[in-house]
Amino acid sequence: MKKLLSINYSATAFNISFLLLRLVFGISLCVNYGYDKLVNFADRKDHFVNLFGIGSTTTLVLVVFAEFFCSIFVAIGLFTRFTVIPIIIAMGYAFFVAHNSALFAKGEVAALYLTGFFAILLCGPGKASVDGLIK
Repeated sequence: MKKLLSINYSATAFNISFLLLRLVFGISLCVNYGYDKLVNFADRKDHFVNLFGIGSTTTLVLVVFAEFFCSIFVAIGLFTRFTVIPIIIAMGYAFFVAHNSALFAKGEVAALYLTGFFAILLCGPGKASVDGLIK
């Protein structure tokens, strides 16, 4: 019981935790959202949200890049802190603008992804990653 209430943790527990966090968030974002947008790009390009007036096609290209390609890099832990930034921007826009900060409605998933990827940005990928192996 004392160990359950302890705030101490080992380096191994930290690295396994961030491995799981990267894998779950990276793979689920890629499979559930990024892949669908990539496969249905032609259907969505004319009706997608126009981000800051840059055009709906350009916005969709940036979102596919963030949700598909960057999430794969985050899952394997390659250039993690750099590749998590486009995801945070995409999820921030999705939560704050597209879903009007509706935390308990449509914006819940975007808020969860935003929080998880922001934690990865702050703490890094851990040693169980390609970045950890390179270092």
